[in-house]
Amino acid sequence: MKQLITLLIVLLSFFATSAQNNPPTSMQDWHYPYEVHHLRLPGQIDLAYADEGAGEQTLLFIHGLGSYLKAWSKNINVLKENHRCIALDLPGYGKSSKGEHPYDMSFFAETVRALIDSLGLKNVTLVGHSMGGQVAMHTVLRSNENIEKLILIAPAGFETFTDSERQWLQNVYTAQVIKATPEAQIVKNFEINFHHMPDDARFMIDDRLFMRETVEYDRYCEMIPQCVKGMLDEPVFDRLPEIKLPTLVIFGENDLLIPNRLLHASLAPQAVAESGHQRIAHSVLKMVPEAGHFVQWEQSEAVNGAVLEFLK
Repeated sequence: MKQLITLLIVLLSFFATSAQNNPPTSMQDWHYPYEVHHLRLPGQIDLAYADEGAGEQTLLFIHGLGSYLKAWSKNINVLKENHRCIALDLPGYGKSSKGEHPYDMSFFAETVRALIDSLGLKNVTLVGHSMGGQVAMHTVLRSNENIEKLILIAPAGFETFTDSERQWLQNVYTAQVIKATPEAQIVKNFEINFHHMPDDARFMIDDRLFMRETVEYDRYCEMIPQCVKGMLDEPVFDRLPEIKLPTLVIFGENDLLIPNRLLHASLAPQAVAESGHQRIAHSVLKMVPEAGHFVQWEQSEAVNGAVLEFLK
């Protein structure tokens, strides 16, 4: 019996030492191309963000569903030459804290406003991609204080859905489905974000596969359906005429995600883009050829040029 107890003690000691030497992987282990800053916000939110460049105008980049601040690298690297560029990981994403939050558009808009106020930002242009575009619109609809312009890149919120379509989308995006998605489908899900996925975007797939091994993955899988529900429960289309800021709308001509191909196969990306653009009084629309949903990465030169021209 003494020998058995001694053996158990040795084994427990071994496993404890192994756990210390090989701690669980985390999204904090991702490599980011910029120094990561942290801002403590109410509600125990630790907000991670990058802050690059300097200038009289500040560009605040808001990523889309399932993305992170790294996805703005091709834009920040150019635009930071003459502008201050801040990109955040929304709560629940990337290196920001994970927690029990609503993860709807109002919550994210409050987070963006808290970042602006906490850093004392002035002359801000919000730049939102996909879900981040809908977050940006909700932010200015709540208050446009210190926000001068708006850039919407393939924004969610321009496409509208019926009650039955909203219910279908919520049934598709469940934590169980997301967690059970096989590697081949994960790769395909990323590839359809592009007209032709470039090799320099493959890190997004690598990071997504790495995420499955992290301690935060279960919570991430639970959060994504909340984000989808938040976009559907807080539509913005009918309120677009309330946006009075100068606005640049950018869409890829070959976007395969907006409009939704399963629900609105007869619609074209330009039709969706036009429907939103026409409801925002001071807006300009740029359609980018040879570009999918991730237009700011796939055709970064065209997007950066349009942004610089708009900011003049």
